Amino acid sequence: MPDKIDLRKDWKQLYNPSAKEPGLVDVPPLNFLMLDGHGNPNTAPEYQEVVSALFSLSYALKFAIKKARGIDYAVMPLEGLWWVPDMTQFSTDRKDDWDWTMMILQPEWVDAALVANLTPETAHKKKQPLIGQVRFESYHEGLSVQLMHIGPYSAEGPNIARMHAFAPGQGCQVAGKHHEIYLSDVRTTAPEKLKTILRQPVARM
Repeated sequence: MPDKIDLRKDWKQLYNPSAKEPGLVDVPPLNFLMLDGHGNPNTAPEYQEVVSALFSLSYALKFAIKKARGIDYAVMPLEGLWWVPDMTQFSTDRKDDWDWTMMILQPEWVDAALVANLTPETAHKKKQPLIGQVRFESYHEGLSVQLMHIGPYSAEGPNIARMHAFAPGQGCQVAGKHHEIYLSDVRTTAPEKLKTILRQPVARM
């Protein structure tokens, strides 16, 4: 039986950055399942429902592809875009002001038609109405600064500041939404061992 495909290995440059120093990466257009929300993810009532809806549909797609095509792949980790209307005012200390899009990367075998076909059935089976609001969308992040953060989410601030300070030295300025990729299971991983990819789109000056 073929081994399970791990897309994080195929896209190592995107999902295994250095934890020592920020670096530049050019992110190509990629397809995601997405859902939007607002507020502090620790307290916003819909946040956990959004996450559950994304994973439920992602696993439904995975099993459908395995059954139809014999392709077995690992579901990708949860990712989040975080922003405020004026990104110069973005602060990890004011999470109540955040807008966000939670999302999960989808492999090449998933397309809009398959998502549309599976969404109603999955929403009914899982009794999760938010599944019906999930969208399948391409996101092109382009040139970005990224860094692996190891530790609790509450300690990300200094690393985010390092990334922002790194950009001008590369002839770039910060542009677009703050991006995080959650590689660890927060339910089973000690806070000091959590691995989170921090990514910030930039534009050439």
